[in-house]
Amino acid sequence: MRWFPLPAAMACALAMLPGASQAQATASAAAATTPPSGIVGVTDAQLSPDFWIARLPEAERVILDARGVAALNAKILRLDASMHDLRHLPATITREHVQAWVRKLSTRPAKPLVDVAGQSVSAATIASILANDAIDAVPATVAPRYGMAVRRAPLRSHATDLRVFTRAGDIDIDRFQESTLFPGDPVVVVHASRDGQWVFVLSERYAAWTPVADIAIADAATVFAHADAVPYRLITAAQARTVHTPEAPDVSDALLDMGTRLPLDTSTPPDRPVNGQHPYTSWVLSLPVRDAAGALAFRPALLQRVEASAPEPLPLTRANIVRQAFRFLGERYGWGHAYDGRDCSGFVSDVYRSMGVNMPRNTGDQADSPALDHVDYTAKDSHDARVRAVMSLGAGDLVYMPGHVMMVIGSVDGQPYVIHDVGGVSFADRDGTLRAVKLNEVAVTPLLPLMSAPGRAFVDRMTSIVRIH
Repeated sequence: MRWFPLPAAMACALAMLPGASQAQATASAAAATTPPSGIVGVTDAQLSPDFWIARLPEAERVILDARGVAALNAKILRLDASMHDLRHLPATITREHVQAWVRKLSTRPAKPLVDVAGQSVSAATIASILANDAIDAVPATVAPRYGMAVRRAPLRSHATDLRVFTRAGDIDIDRFQESTLFPGDPVVVVHASRDGQWVFVLSERYAAWTPVADIAIADAATVFAHADAVPYRLITAAQARTVHTPEAPDVSDALLDMGTRLPLDTSTPPDRPVNGQHPYTSWVLSLPVRDAAGALAFRPALLQRVEASAPEPLPLTRANIVRQAFRFLGERYGWGHAYDGRDCSGFVSDVYRSMGVNMPRNTGDQADSPALDHVDYTAKDSHDARVRAVMSLGAGDLVYMPGHVMMVIGSVDGQPYVIHDVGGVSFADRDGTLRAVKLNEVAVTPLLPLMSAPGRAFVDRMTSIVRIH
């Protein structure tokens, strides 16, 4: 899921490689001509998807058709232990099974934490949070309750909204933030916090705590009928919002991220106002809402037709992968989809989700998934072998390091370039010192100059290459 900060630069790093290969010579030349931005090897032209698409062979060739994508998704759901098949859960789940889900995530922090103001989080506060997780209160058997996210909702490691960090002044990575649900995501509720304000849910790609107020409960048939309903609109913009409607606050300005699928409300007459506005310039979506009793209901909401959306997933092509990735260019880094953004693996998975591919959520799960085509690298693999491997990659291929993933977008003069959601980069300056540049955004960088520490190329930390095909 995550980019983990490096000790020195707090970032993934960018640097020259040692040696005398053509790739390394190009990296050295790039470092010698560092632009004012401090990002070596990147020109303004390279910040456009058109630059990269024009360089791709067979850019519009379909990699997997709809049937192939469906087969891949079924394989991921079947083989990947990080995924949850919500449609085939048993009628009752044992206490031990539920406690294992919760304990996997809701562990006692191993290191001291501070709050957003930089104050130490006390042992008493930690004890209170652990008590509220109420793991000891799970009954002998649990009957799963089905529901749906009614808004963009946080997924947390504990039943608390307390934001915690490893040190004062660094508020980018909330250590209790895990991921995020999107409007219309089906979930299964298996546990509740002691204060009744949080529920532990299974979504297809994650199991974590989320606020009770963000989940509406219904029977499984109702939940999945809405999730599967056609016709629908799939958000292909980085983000879109429903129209502001003071008449219906619960569906007004709803934030919809790339890949969010919502059915059209076909019951609304096309010549009647929706929430005070004529609908002919918009799509009328059926948005899930939570009634006063916490039950699932649906209400029409308007999505302007000028917002990028589609009636089905985009074709899985190299050109579309690049186009969709560049929709996020410059978006603020958001650990666990915080700050209305996303992190490195969230970025990758949201791009592929717009083309129908439902990837695992976390970097480790993506890199190691038995359902995905991946090549693993260990300490036995030489630097030269790693360089040869990354120089042969194509647009859409994914390069994994511990805690980080980058998406290849093409090459210039034989040098591979990536787009990734990253805290920052570092590279070796002409005098050999390590220069750090804070990014904290979705950015384009060359790959081979990446460095993890002085004298160590970042490519030497590569653990896996994944190709979706």
